[in-house]
Amino acid sequence: MKPRHHLDDATLLSYSAGALPAALAVVASTHLERCAACRAGLLDADRIGGVLMQQQYVDAPTENARAAMLASLDAEPAIEPSAPPVDIVEEHDPDRLPSALHPWFGSSMRALRWRRVAPGVQRIRATGIGGGDLMLLRVAPGSKLPLHSHGGSELTMILDGAYDDLLGHFGPGDVADLDAETVHQPVTSPGVPCICVAATDAPLVFSRWMARTLQPLFGF
Repeated sequence: MKPRHHLDDATLLSYSAGALPAALAVVASTHLERCAACRAGLLDADRIGGVLMQQQYVDAPTENARAAMLASLDAEPAIEPSAPPVDIVEEHDPDRLPSALHPWFGSSMRALRWRRVAPGVQRIRATGIGGGDLMLLRVAPGSKLPLHSHGGSELTMILDGAYDDLLGHFGPGDVADLDAETVHQPVTSPGVPCICVAATDAPLVFSRWMARTLQPLFGF
């Protein structure tokens, strides 16, 4: 099934420029593995970046522009290690995590060791990510998460299961690209747990006092 919710154009531009915090870049890479539409969008973002670089050369003094152009021709082409190939085609293995997550969580879904952090909510937090907070979440079916907004940006991609909120229905492969203006309350679908990978660059902002009181304990 093709994803119905995609990365924002601004996120793709930041990803192309290497400007996303590391945790957000991992989730973006994960979505790009499964979304042909966003891979095409990334190519457009790369082209925009190339045009901007060329414009810098044109605007620079002649000698500096010539030197910079010669240096770029001599240099090895830059390789983004987390950027998935544009032509990824692979059979879906329900036990195999996307390759962008392997350095942080391993390759097997069944091998994950979940830690309970709240009723119906289990989590695995990546260590050593460097920029932002990266985690896997496993939420019991039919659960309603606390109403919250975001202190910064959040990227969440569904790996299995589904949830609904005011932005719509999110199933496997869909990504929620959220900013500080978004206030929502995900409700997981019945049947199977909702498993997702989430990244933030600032703590969540809970709307109700009970969730705010328990936030330091749960670490969100």
